[in-house]
Amino acid sequence: MHHLYRRQTLATTRDKAWEFFTRPENLKVITPEFMGFDIQSFSGPRELHAGQIITYKVKPFLGIPFKWVTEITHAREPDFFVDEQRLGPFMFWHHKHYLEETPEGNVIMTDSVHYKVFYGILGSLMNRLIIKKRLDYIFDYRTRVIGEMFGIAEENAEEL
Repeated sequence: MHHLYRRQTLATTRDKAWEFFTRPENLKVITPEFMGFDIQSFSGPRELHAGQIITYKVKPFLGIPFKWVTEITHAREPDFFVDEQRLGPFMFWHHKHYLEETPEGNVIMTDSVHYKVFYGILGSLMNRLIIKKRLDYIFDYRTRVIGEMFGIAEENAEEL
């Protein structure tokens, strides 16, 4: 099992952050273009809710297209939500999104992803050589774009 973690303090309110991050169509805005990210469908109303199924087409590695199906397994507005892969390029994908309000009125956004790749030792080697670097790049890109969109709070300055 592998873990990816990102945390940043944004100069916005938790309600505004929740509104943005819980709309599936906004994921494309914070995803690198080379990923070819495209939402194919989602179940139920547009608002994020537990049990919602979202189907994407992505090209995360070497331009190879994958169908990626995720389910929102937990959601507690405006604190957190969890998406889990049901079909896609990983053996296991569990992504927790936390939004925490600071005393200054900003929001700390945390991404915590646990993932497992396929193919045993070969998968572990691929993770070390390609997959982890690609995921780091994607999440670093997201961090940068989100910071540009919402502004980086002063209290975040030491972390950068």
